Amino acid sequence: MSENDTKWPGGRGNSANVLNERRSISEEMSDAGARKILGSRSRRGFLLGGAAALAGVFGWRWLPEATKVGFLQRVFRFNESVTSALFSPTRLAPEFPADKVSRPARVNGMLGIESEIDLAEWRLNIGGIPGRASDLVLTMDDIRHLPRAEHITEFKCIEGWSTIVQWKGTKFSDLVAAVTPWKTVEEMPSYVSLATPDGGYYVGWDTPSIMHPQTLLVYEMNGEMLTSNHGAPLRLASPTKYGIKQLKRIGRIDFTNERPEDYWAKEGYDWYSGL
Repeated sequence: MSENDTKWPGGRGNSANVLNERRSISEEMSDAGARKILGSRSRRGFLLGGAAALAGVFGWRWLPEATKVGFLQRVFRFNESVTSALFSPTRLAPEFPADKVSRPARVNGMLGIESEIDLAEWRLNIGGIPGRASDLVLTMDDIRHLPRAEHITEFKCIEGWSTIVQWKGTKFSDLVAAVTPWKTVEEMPSYVSLATPDGGYYVGWDTPSIMHPQTLLVYEMNGEMLTSNHGAPLRLASPTKYGIKQLKRIGRIDFTNERPEDYWAKEGYDWYSGL
């Protein structure tokens, strides 16, 4: 063995040498002896890791509920700060060709739309518009007269599944341009609240996300009129948020500077829910 091999076992490029790790070299041993020592260390590591995992699980279960909720809220706020910092209104989600649309369309979540409604009597009420003493009330004909937009994007559920959907409707930003005095996102209130006509389901959005060019007020899905199970006559669709934010059967929209309540956020989920 050369002097260099003694000083740099494994060679100068060995990671332990590069990192200057402290180590010792045992006396030469047989293969059986080496396997015995490695097996003993592996079992010890497994037992210690398992004990640490169990301690973490039971320690979490014994924590007061308020402590657990506070910890999760801090994690969600950190995630929100990172995701919102990375958000860009000019960065578009991938779009897909028509032959990639998932069929049949998956139905998921009926909160706020369990009962049928008379679609001819449906109205969209919009509050928080400067200069108005009362809500602005729109019909589906009013919505359909707005510029038309469509895209085929991936709908992602917070449960872990996804599907490719063709959405047709009007951009939320085109609604804002048509019925409010705001010319830029910076002029607008910080948040938007949306709710079903019965108030049974409601979501809160940050204004930059809902004004993203791929956020649509949808009345057609996969080449057909929106069905009741998918939120007829009008729903929200956007590739910037998980499905829990994409409200079906919108009955009310409010612009506000106060962070709105959100149905699932009250149940412990992430308020921001951004992708």
